Amino acid sequence: MTITFQSLGLSDACVQQLETLGFTAPTSIQEEAIPQLLAGRDIFGQSQTGTGKTAAFSLPILDRIDPDNMNVQALILTPTRELAQQVAEAIKDFTGNRRLYVLTVYGGQSIDRQIRSLQKGVQIVVGTPGRIIDLMDRKDLKFDQLRWAVLDEADEMLSMGFIDDVKKILQKTPKERQTACFSATMPREIRDLIDRFLNSPVT
Repeated sequence: MTITFQSLGLSDACVQQLETLGFTAPTSIQEEAIPQLLAGRDIFGQSQTGTGKTAAFSLPILDRIDPDNMNVQALILTPTRELAQQVAEAIKDFTGNRRLYVLTVYGGQSIDRQIRSLQKGVQIVVGTPGRIIDLMDRKDLKFDQLRWAVLDEADEMLSMGFIDDVKKILQKTPKERQTACFSATMPREIRDLIDRFLNSPVT
């Protein structure tokens, strides 16, 4: 049987948007991750850059997010601002013409502009740990309605010294959130992080 995005359980609207973008067949990480995330499971995905993991975590989120709720429902942590921008652009492409608001936050960019966007209402925040913590400390970024947390390139966050920031952020998110962690390698600190913050994850 040929695996298609439809057979993975994604909505017709989502599949149509993927076809518009030229996505026809899922990659192996998408094949494995999408059904688990749609089913509400936490996942750990070991995958290299360029394997399609952004679609693997963002498509299930986009299919289940509430467009009428203008609070932050999904948080995606990335090690660098370049990756944050790439992930946010991809999510905007996957969203198509649905009215969803994605905000990218990182240092070196006006925090006041980021705060104004948050006050207007955004559903998805993509950013680097340092700036996320700044916004949390100022009480401008609230997670009381957060449903998804994604750690993208977790081993890079570890090697750049952000792992304590990541833990601090996750501690402030609701216990019943769904969490996905992606990493190319599995050092002990990442294993500890998964054991502590993910709920019976599928690998």
